[in-house]
Amino acid sequence: MTALYAYDAWYPLAWSRDIGRNLAQRRVLEQDLVVYRTQQGQVAALEDVCPHRLAPLSLGTLKDDTVECGYHGLRFDCEGQCVAAPGMARAPTGAAVRSYPTAESMGMVWVWMGDAAKADRNEVFHLPAYDDPDYSVVEGDALPVQANYLNLADNLCDPTHVVYVHKTTLASTGREETRVMHERQGNKVVTWRWVIDGPLIPVFQGLKDFGGANVDRWHYYHYHAPSIAVIDFGSARTGTGAPEGNREDCIQMYACHFITPVDQRSCVQHWLCLKNSPADAAVDERLRANLRLAFNEDKTVLEAIQRNEDKPRDWKRIHLSLDASSIKMRRIVDEMAAGNAH
Repeated sequence: MTALYAYDAWYPLAWSRDIGRNLAQRRVLEQDLVVYRTQQGQVAALEDVCPHRLAPLSLGTLKDDTVECGYHGLRFDCEGQCVAAPGMARAPTGAAVRSYPTAESMGMVWVWMGDAAKADRNEVFHLPAYDDPDYSVVEGDALPVQANYLNLADNLCDPTHVVYVHKTTLASTGREETRVMHERQGNKVVTWRWVIDGPLIPVFQGLKDFGGANVDRWHYYHYHAPSIAVIDFGSARTGTGAPEGNREDCIQMYACHFITPVDQRSCVQHWLCLKNSPADAAVDERLRANLRLAFNEDKTVLEAIQRNEDKPRDWKRIHLSLDASSIKMRRIVDEMAAGNAH
């Protein structure tokens, strides 16, 4: 288990819809944060501890744009500075808590956990299809997973597990023993495979009518270290040139996974889906239910793995050729962690 985190990175904190004019508590990289919106709608994130008696600020009250500690009433602004203390004409010298840069993109609040001077909001992740009128958004969940986030990252670099874990959702009854390709692109690992001339997978059924014909199916797993995965997957009628780049008449989805590392044994998987078809309440709810089922199938396996990892035993692991992408991904995270400013 990798012990270090890469702090100088934008991490998903919460869905934008879940942060408002109330104090919310979140935990990221083993750091407790209190999060809220200012009256102007900006998201503030502060260290969740009052420097007086170490009471969590999230147990306090939001007063205008300041957090009032629920123990003795010290008040902190959205930059973390103490601006008032009961019984004192001015705030105590040096009384402050750490504040963290935030940004919003794709319906998600992001937080920078490292050196604030390095935080560049232009680098916050954003998928162009999110703004493309040819795609519709299917909002997902914030799924708690009692497992190390890198174990979830392994899963999201690995198309080979699908046929075994997702038999009724994302897998087909056709051939799956096709070659998996992979390459590193900077701080990203791309893993892909094609399944040629096979049946439509269950999650795509009802989204497009191929008249019962077989399809060519692709899976491209884009893992952006340390904690973002986008899976581009879709199908086109066999023989229409999809492997050569023609995707004019196809089903295409982007399954976006934004992972919040909570601590060494837990994380939160925020997910949403983009599809190249119009929004439809009934279709979207059916798709959401299928994806929710699939991601809970992963959760079951990953939490069982974590329980084994926690046992007092020195496991001797083996590696397979299909592990190449996850090995690359973990190497990138290690490189990023080595340059930490925390």
